[in-house]
Amino acid sequence: MNTSTLARRGARCALALGLSTLIASGALAEEEWPRGHFPLPETGNVIGENFTLTIQEGDTLVDLAREHNVGYEAMRMANPDVSLWAPFEGTEVVIPNQHILPDAPREGIVVNLSELRLYYYSSPGVVETYPISVGREGFSTPVGVTRTTVKVKDPAWSPPRSMREEAAARGEPPPAVVPPGPDNPLGRHAILLGLPSYLIHGTNRPEGVGMRVSRGCIRMFPEDIESLYERVPSGTKVNIIDQPFKAGWSEEGVLYAQSFPQLEKNQGSFEPLLNAIEAVTRAFGDEQPPVDYARLRELVEAPDGLLVSLLQTAEEAPTPAEPAPEVDGLFGGELELSVR
Repeated sequence: MNTSTLARRGARCALALGLSTLIASGALAEEEWPRGHFPLPETGNVIGENFTLTIQEGDTLVDLAREHNVGYEAMRMANPDVSLWAPFEGTEVVIPNQHILPDAPREGIVVNLSELRLYYYSSPGVVETYPISVGREGFSTPVGVTRTTVKVKDPAWSPPRSMREEAAARGEPPPAVVPPGPDNPLGRHAILLGLPSYLIHGTNRPEGVGMRVSRGCIRMFPEDIESLYERVPSGTKVNIIDQPFKAGWSEEGVLYAQSFPQLEKNQGSFEPLLNAIEAVTRAFGDEQPPVDYARLRELVEAPDGLLVSLLQTAEEAPTPAEPAPEVDGLFGGELELSVR
């Protein structure tokens, strides 16, 4: 990572740690808000905006992702034809920094596993959001409601039994305890949860943030967990959910959807297209505006994390207007409806 990137990141971290009072009071202009902070919309539930950057000499998409509060997978999906580690100078890349708030109570911390993103409702009118890593296949991060308990700075790490056994089988037995320092995979800050053995913590390998690589814990960039560590009170509610498909309205009245790859542990447990239709139906409420169901299907089948408008325009609407698809028509047979 080059010196200018480090300098920019240091300035942003200092801003994030020092201006929370101004944010809570509403005295800070939106464009000056610290990393990850957004005003809650007065109507709708879309925050942030996507933008583009031009690759400069020495840039990698991994470094740009970290600088702009984006995780590894989100950056990869937004730029599928660009090398993450060696992009060509002059290439224009998308920074995916627009989000639909999860369909969950706006309080405390909300973790959306499929999205690989954490939301923190830190003060009235403010939401913060940060990329995270979650459990990989075989070590799933559990869904449920818990609370933060103890906060630990410079934690020691005891490798779990399963990891010690795997390492021993490779002839690389790890130490019983890894002390604080650059080799500690917990990083410098850890927030323990009420779920035994699960933490929100930093990492000594930040390039992996935004991937499904942990043994169940929630990993964050070092600067993000440091900021939360300083401000999240013990006893804060933590709602861990799994919403691979989200739908919501912008303040301008546009219906958007956002789709993410489904977690391995949930594949086969519910029908993704039905889940998406249920999410859209909840966003509609009592109204039924015209929806582009072909676009919705494409979004579910090829998730990329980017916001897509689902409303048909007058020009797009079929003639005569087609009704919303029936379940049998969508799946070619009988299907038991279930809501997760």
